Amino acid sequence: MALDIRRFIQRFVEEAADHLPRLREGVSTLEQGAADKERINELFRSAHTLKGSSRMLKLAPITAVAHSAEELLSAFRDGSQAPGPDSISLLNQAIDALADYVAQLAQGAAPETLAEADPTLCQALEAAAQGAADPASPPEASAAAAPPVPPPSAPPDTPPQPSPIGSTTLALSDTVRVRLDRLDDVIRLMGEVLSGHHHLHTLVEQAQALEATLPSDQRSAVHAFNRELKDSVLSHDALMSDLHERALQMRMLPLGVVFDPLAQMARELAQSLGKRVDCRVRGSEIELDRQLIDRLSDPLIHLLRNALDHGLETPEQRQAAGKPPRGQLELAAWQDGNWVVVEMRDDGAGISLAAVRQKAIAKQLLTEEQLAVLSDQETLELIFLPGFSTKPMITDFSGRGVGMDVVKRTMMDELSGDLQLASEHGKGTRFTLRLPLSLAMMRVLLVQVGNVTLGVTAPQVAELVECSPEQFIDAAGQPTLILRNEFVPVVPLAELLGLPVPAALPTKVLLLVVHQRQQKLALIVDSLVDERDMVIKPLPDHLRYLPLVSGMVSQGRNALVSLLHVPALLERAKRHTPAVTRSEAPNDTPHRVLIVDDSLNTREIEKDVLEAWGYHVTLAENGRDGLNKALAEPFDAVLTDVEMPVMDGFALTARLRENDLYRHKPIIIITSREKESDRQRGMEVGADAYIVKGSFDQNNLVETLKALLG
Repeated sequence: MALDIRRFIQRFVEEAADHLPRLREGVSTLEQGAADKERINELFRSAHTLKGSSRMLKLAPITAVAHSAEELLSAFRDGSQAPGPDSISLLNQAIDALADYVAQLAQGAAPETLAEADPTLCQALEAAAQGAADPASPPEASAAAAPPVPPPSAPPDTPPQPSPIGSTTLALSDTVRVRLDRLDDVIRLMGEVLSGHHHLHTLVEQAQALEATLPSDQRSAVHAFNRELKDSVLSHDALMSDLHERALQMRMLPLGVVFDPLAQMARELAQSLGKRVDCRVRGSEIELDRQLIDRLSDPLIHLLRNALDHGLETPEQRQAAGKPPRGQLELAAWQDGNWVVVEMRDDGAGISLAAVRQKAIAKQLLTEEQLAVLSDQETLELIFLPGFSTKPMITDFSGRGVGMDVVKRTMMDELSGDLQLASEHGKGTRFTLRLPLSLAMMRVLLVQVGNVTLGVTAPQVAELVECSPEQFIDAAGQPTLILRNEFVPVVPLAELLGLPVPAALPTKVLLLVVHQRQQKLALIVDSLVDERDMVIKPLPDHLRYLPLVSGMVSQGRNALVSLLHVPALLERAKRHTPAVTRSEAPNDTPHRVLIVDDSLNTREIEKDVLEAWGYHVTLAENGRDGLNKALAEPFDAVLTDVEMPVMDGFALTARLRENDLYRHKPIIIITSREKESDRQRGMEVGADAYIVKGSFDQNNLVETLKALLG
């Protein structure tokens, strides 16, 4: 009797889904030189298992590739060969080929339709196991580049095969397939039930309040009822929360479904660009909501193309720069609390700040004066502007300026995440993406503004602060609060939204401090209504035009609450901020002032204050940056912080006093250090004034400058 192997294919696919991530993680460890004997044994066992299982199912291409990879891993295990860049690259290609075959089987491809194993790849693996030089480097695309698999033919109608003799049970699959839209419907309905159930807490509170109004002889029975009701509500809360969480887990997928194709794409694109790259993948087992994974693929593809076309150099260019000919590209992921961090880094040429500035001027995005006051980090982030590209020519891969702005918009607006960029010219670039685990349900703070209830997602809330309006300082006409030595603008939320604003603030106000990356904004609200996990509803199509609203949440009984879009609030607050007009400024001839501070907020606030009074301001982000700018062109006065990286304010002041240009120019230290010893040290190194940030105000700064400049 012939064995029908079709029913075992799915089990093989599931088994391979466990072994392939182990192989990728293990090979990445080998590449880092940190693999011990046991890790190599694990890699060998995974390859051996795939070879044996595929051989039983007559999956010849998989058997061939797994066998060749097993031979190389065996050589590593017995010590006859040591892992090197070429052998690591061969193993990555083998894993890509195996993953591609498994993906085809998972999509229903018949075993006989699988393309033959790449003989060049198999020969190279076995040659490496023998210690022979790679006879001919295999193409970076392995079996994954085989001709498209034709749609699987429908299996013939055959009667079910009888169970083997002696069998007493039927072998059934331990998995079922569910359409994604049906699962989404279940999760949505469970979320609605969870949100609606919260209304029962209000009823419990009302019942307790009613109990207090009853005569004392009637309270006993009502009290017992209320206690039982409360216990039941709390018990059901826990059960429904657990049920909803488990349902969400069913929609979670490993990042490997995105990472693995990207690794293969990287090698194929590199080959087409005449470059060589080793793509390492870490953390592919980290799970993320399917909705997020679907939207994440496009940003990652943009970043990958950017790294290969803009970042990584050709082998000749890398050797000329003292680098190995093969570039390194790493795609990693890890979980950080309720967030997943995805990082893509390369060891390429990095981003040229000079090229960015030149392109910004050429496209008339900024003037030379505006560029001069930008920090290096702010200059780097110009690449996220729409239409921005440093490529001199449009190619199939890049140059159109429609990639990086898409990445930023998708991350910030659609995925409620964050995007950070770091680059060092000549050494490489790193993009860090920070994502919530799920968009289906998030922690939300509900606040009251007038008669309106509004929501803000908890990850975008830095803190809640209760304070007196007397604690606000005036910075260029903008109320500002100093929080832990950081200047935070204060704006009534009602004013930003066009709602009625009270004529005067109460003696105590509640501030909702929101943030996006380095930006912070303190919003005046009336009260905090609630904080809980809530289902996020997308806006209907006819409301997508609302810039300050990103979604809706339900309070129960179909009461919908608008969810505020924090990045849009921050942008509106910038435009809303009032400023003192130039006509009020007494200076006819503007003085040039250099502000040195590592805090972006502090720099900007001091800049706004002084520019409002007619001063021409240049910014520097640390002492070394300030010293270089001060020596490059003369300034009439220097304002500096103390606590800064690279060079602190005391050292900067001392260095400036050694230069003839600044021997008698005013230098003002603005710091949070209040000790008399620090003040004395500031005077000793040559400062003309010492202003403590806690007592800083607009008039104090301006009057001090006026007194020193005459």
